[in-house]
Amino acid sequence: MLAQKTTLHDISNEKSLRFDVDYIKYQQAHADGFYAFNELFSIVSEGGYDDSVLTGEFKYCEIGDSDKNGDIVPVSLNFDLRNLEDESYYTKIEKGDITAVDLDDILIAKVRPNLKKYIRITSDKQDVYYTTAFIRLKAKEMPELLYYCLRSIFYEDLMAITRQGKGYPTINEKDLVSLKLNSSVIDKLRSNYPAITVLIKDVEEKILNMRSKTKSSQEIIDSVFQREFGFDYDKFEELKTHRYYTTEKVFISNNPDLRFSAKFHRPAGDFVMEELTRISDKKIKHFISEPIVLGASISPSDFDESGEAYYVSMATIKTLEVVLDETQLVSSSYFEAKKAKSLQRNDIVVARSGVAIGKTAIVRDEFDGIFADFTMRIRFDEAKYNPQFAYYYLRSKYFQYLIEVYKKGLQNQNIFPIVMQEFPIPDISLPEQQRIVDEIQAEIENQEQIKAEIASLRNQIDEVIIQSISA
Repeated sequence: MLAQKTTLHDISNEKSLRFDVDYIKYQQAHADGFYAFNELFSIVSEGGYDDSVLTGEFKYCEIGDSDKNGDIVPVSLNFDLRNLEDESYYTKIEKGDITAVDLDDILIAKVRPNLKKYIRITSDKQDVYYTTAFIRLKAKEMPELLYYCLRSIFYEDLMAITRQGKGYPTINEKDLVSLKLNSSVIDKLRSNYPAITVLIKDVEEKILNMRSKTKSSQEIIDSVFQREFGFDYDKFEELKTHRYYTTEKVFISNNPDLRFSAKFHRPAGDFVMEELTRISDKKIKHFISEPIVLGASISPSDFDESGEAYYVSMATIKTLEVVLDETQLVSSSYFEAKKAKSLQRNDIVVARSGVAIGKTAIVRDEFDGIFADFTMRIRFDEAKYNPQFAYYYLRSKYFQYLIEVYKKGLQNQNIFPIVMQEFPIPDISLPEQQRIVDEIQAEIENQEQIKAEIASLRNQIDEVIIQSISA
């Protein structure tokens, strides 16, 4: 059906006054035989910053700290040990962007709900605080079952009530209230609930066992570098907790731009520099094939949806990989004019400004692309240095901390090529670099296999639900 009709009267009766096509089509398709959202769920709007409660160390989770499987990697915070690395978290929390949760709550991301960043609060997630960018739901019955249904058989319904607009899809509390869930499906789920629950718990236990074996790529990288070079992470983490320290005027006068900020003179930063210079007297500038350069600026008229070259922005590298975006195609004239800022295989792109400063990605495949002005390109001489090893080193916690210490600026902080090229880098043979790269990649591939097995188990839950309503 290419066209559908509705009346102004029907639109006026809709509380939200929404008249977008997908929404009207959804409402018409669910005119009969449904349970209203409020019959199955309630929305909790509690939240806000309370400094009398947030004492000592606590965990906090933003949307970006969750994934499409509903798993989370929260950050650990402590207002008594506040540091600049996590300042964006503290600032948001002080503005009220925080909420506590209860067992079996369901959290749905308000922005890009199509990514399925939905979280069910189990015992291991209950002691975490969450951003208010999640909508917090309480199921009035069958909490674990309704959670999985929102991710599977009711997912299309959920997407139908989102607001698409010109940007990312979004959803809010008023949208959720309009959700209608098929009554026959709900009735079957109720009748089969005890049997379904047993099967789900069995699969969840297997998932929990698999998750205990998982490591992030960051953990893998840091662990290998720590072992290979004898880095003392315990002392490093302890120094980061120091809030008060002194320095001599001579140490301020000894740096070229007379920097005297407390951040720049942290003992933890000095310790990292000592650890890195202990293993090597070489710097990045000794192994690059050409100077580090900043990227190119762009105007809206330079984009061309029929173009064949890409604009590699900070958003393109946010996953620490270069993920090409078809909405970021540029005209051939722009590409030719900015070709000096193009990319080739094994180039490393580093975000040099803003909240994503330090994010690092490597170009693994050949493509025509121009890197953005808020990033920089590092091109290593492959006869002297393994770009893949350099990529992992630039992602390591020590190197990222150097960026944290050396970046400067008030609101929009930056790190510049002239600074980056002076950072120390391990000076080991190419075969040794390759051995370390192979080990890191083997462990990352092993983790991907574990994730695939977990995804397969999650699919089993969906199959159980589908079979229960098909019987």
